[in-house]
Amino acid sequence: MISFRPKDLSTGRLHAYLLSAVAPRPIAFASTIDSEGNPNLSPFSFFNVFSANPPILIFSPARRVRDNTTKHTLENVEKIKEVVINIVNYDIVHQMSLTSTEYPEGINEFTKSGLTMLKSDEVKPFRVAESPVQFECKVNEIIKLGTEGGAGNLIVCEVVKLHIADEVMNTDETINQEALDLVARAGGSYYSRAKNGFFEIPKPLKNMGIGVDNMPEHVRNSMILTGNDLGMLANVELLPTQKEVMQFIKDISERYPDIKSSSHREKHKLAQNYLSFGDVESAWKLLLS
Repeated sequence: MISFRPKDLSTGRLHAYLLSAVAPRPIAFASTIDSEGNPNLSPFSFFNVFSANPPILIFSPARRVRDNTTKHTLENVEKIKEVVINIVNYDIVHQMSLTSTEYPEGINEFTKSGLTMLKSDEVKPFRVAESPVQFECKVNEIIKLGTEGGAGNLIVCEVVKLHIADEVMNTDETINQEALDLVARAGGSYYSRAKNGFFEIPKPLKNMGIGVDNMPEHVRNSMILTGNDLGMLANVELLPTQKEVMQFIKDISERYPDIKSSSHREKHKLAQNYLSFGDVESAWKLLLS
């Protein structure tokens, strides 16, 4: 067995060990607003429930390891002491992952991810309409655990209203765990699905993904592609060139002789098949043909 003292490791290495070993972790999909009313949406896996009376949730946006800066979520709750913690299930996991891209201040991650803003009843931040459980919270306290990169900031949230989707409720008004289909965070690019165990999602690009808002309308409003499909497609930095699209269609025309005359619906179904194998590039070439 190899052993370490934390002080002998770089913060990045220690961070990676902690996140890989203490897993899976639930995800707080935190919705906040800044002092000018601009929405922000970001996921955090330093999160759990700590009390039922009063109902207390705590999540922790850590200072960035690389440059010791703070995240917009922390800056927002320091000014507007309210937050909505949305629970993440498998149906929105790719869109959730996309929101962890570090878009500039003022960019609306709801718009980038294609998720729907839903007005809250008791607090100013918006709920994620697609989330199966949403907790409207007031922020009771922020506990700063340090001043260096990697230091956490415990945001102590008291639930003032919760919302549970009908489709995850049993007839006796308990939550059906299988219908809820939760996902959790592990180390690296790994996640855990309550039903099926571990799977991987490539981390969002260091450069900015194009976002759902920059997709062609027929893709963004597809009746075939799911939210997860759109999340995968939105996480590319650049779209294929027309030359690349034409070459791709030529290459697959023997296998799909009617591809050039296929409808959007037919192409979307085939693109979805490529996405099921993680082939985002081919899916985009098909969608742009």
